[in-house]
Amino acid sequence: MNAAPAAASEAAPSFARRLADGYAAAALPRRADPSSLQRLEGRTMGTTWSLRFDNPRMLALSQVRAAVEDALDRVVAQMSHWEPDSVISRFNRAPPGSRHRLPREFASVLACALDWAHASGGALDPTVAPLVACWGFGPQAAAAAPDAHALADAAARVGWQRLCFELADASVLQPGGVVLDLSGIAKGFAVDHGVEALCALGLRDLLFEVGGELRGAGRRPGGLPWQVQVDAGDGPALRVPLADMAVATSGDRWQVREHAGRRWSHSIDPRTGRPVGPAVAGVTVLHAQCMQADALATVLTVLGPDEGLCFADAHGIAALFSVRAAEALEWRPSTAWKERRD
Repeated sequence: MNAAPAAASEAAPSFARRLADGYAAAALPRRADPSSLQRLEGRTMGTTWSLRFDNPRMLALSQVRAAVEDALDRVVAQMSHWEPDSVISRFNRAPPGSRHRLPREFASVLACALDWAHASGGALDPTVAPLVACWGFGPQAAAAAPDAHALADAAARVGWQRLCFELADASVLQPGGVVLDLSGIAKGFAVDHGVEALCALGLRDLLFEVGGELRGAGRRPGGLPWQVQVDAGDGPALRVPLADMAVATSGDRWQVREHAGRRWSHSIDPRTGRPVGPAVAGVTVLHAQCMQADALATVLTVLGPDEGLCFADAHGIAALFSVRAAEALEWRPSTAWKERRD
């Protein structure tokens, strides 16, 4: 998750950013209109959020906007490592041996991250921040590619197994030197959290997006599902329905660094300490929860097209890989993706 000012943002649209019916070009209504879908948008986490929703109760748009912004602000206040006073930043500065009681939302995200860290053998690691900074990303980004000494020093501080997390009382121990980074999952959670806030207002049919991660609830007027377009830059885009589903994508089309003739992705493999290879242009995941889809898109990108597809099939994950083949990009769907699309 990136909560830096917009000018410093590394956030960029993902493959699934564009809605099939082009919400981004529409003007925002001044008041609720029961005859059409309502549109709201704003900025958060160094990127944008967008909402389309059916408003049969004619709720004031200011009330709807406040619910979204309050939900997003809670996520930033807890999980943004760009904010010095956030919960995660205070934990990262805490002395060795200190135990910290986490807010409910933070504990939920950390539990999910650790579950997939364990299942994937560390392809997702919430302690990866020192390596991310080494390769020039995040709030503590280095200016150049790291040397062997810097990489070894960073790698020594990484390891999800070092965290002593107790879900029962939502607490975690700072063993010393651990720097949490929930960028691979917190934005998806922000989508879920926003949808929950909107449903609490009585809204049932909506499509909510933060920085390219989306979740659809209910359906469009007329009964059709919400739809998004998934594309990898070359060839025809795929249209994907979101009927009470979320979609998240990880890829290397935007967040890259270049130095001294070298170019590398922002996706860092915590197991090797190095950026992932260029074989995978992106991975899109469908899941009922955007938090899960976001985490899994990161996992599968790190695992790569072969190991990643095996992992997706073993865990019943609906995933679509965009792989750089000899001539062009090609789609490689998991079994669950093909079953969902058939």
